Amino acid sequence: MKPSIKSRAAVLKPVVQSQRDPRNRLNDLTGSEWVHFLSSVEATAYPTTGPQSYGHKLRRVHPSPKPPQLMGRIVSFFTRENEWVLDPFMGVGGTLLGCSLVGRKAVGVDLSPEYIETYKQVSIEEGLQPQMALVGDARHVLQNRDVQSRQFDLVLTDPPYGDMMRRPQSGEKKKRTGSSAATPFTSNPHDLGNLPYDLFLTELCGILSLSLNLLKPSGYMVVFAKDLQPTPQHHNMLHADLVTRLSGVEGLAYRGCKIWYDRTPRLYPFGYPYRFVANQLHQYILIFQKVAVPK
Repeated sequence: MKPSIKSRAAVLKPVVQSQRDPRNRLNDLTGSEWVHFLSSVEATAYPTTGPQSYGHKLRRVHPSPKPPQLMGRIVSFFTRENEWVLDPFMGVGGTLLGCSLVGRKAVGVDLSPEYIETYKQVSIEEGLQPQMALVGDARHVLQNRDVQSRQFDLVLTDPPYGDMMRRPQSGEKKKRTGSSAATPFTSNPHDLGNLPYDLFLTELCGILSLSLNLLKPSGYMVVFAKDLQPTPQHHNMLHADLVTRLSGVEGLAYRGCKIWYDRTPRLYPFGYPYRFVANQLHQYILIFQKVAVPK
């Protein structure tokens, strides 16, 4: 028998004795819980099987599904109970599932009907409150009247990383995946995951600028980024390029980052015995805030 939603959500919050400061208007956390989240490294080993995997066996149809527990922790810091979260690149719904775990409301958008159906199936199987999931291109769906009429307290998203997933697997990666074939997010030519790097950055900033218009004053925008392996042409530090580009968006200020270290992947001898090629077990959680534009 699956544990109740309340008992399962309890694993996201440490047991503490202190009370929430009445001056805290950002979240429902106590001071001890607040401090716990401030670590610059979020090291996790969330299970991918069993009752605490939250349908990972289904969600793995997506190349990079995010653990709902991780997304729930982020949501819990940047919002209060029953507040609204927007994910313009929801994939198989890690953000939306995380919101259901911690009592928030969410709207997610994705190009892929398959991913959204997967999210809905997981919600049913896990007994979690379904959130609003919209099929379509975020460039246009974010202009939807029903979406535009709502003010969001947080934007939290894990966008595709340009055409990284479309690149043929190298010899080392072939050992890991068993195939040299590329595994793109979707075959849709409008998918940001099918765009070359520079165009991807331009389009992503455009979509996040639209999202910023829906975010409440002083609300936060949290964006995941995973660096690509460097090439002779470019360092491919996606997180640095994203911070540079998004810091140029009027009304958006960079506040810092956390590093998510996922301890579950296996290590592989990439580059052996010729050169150094890192096993990238971490991603950047980039944190921005909506600020007033000087007049």
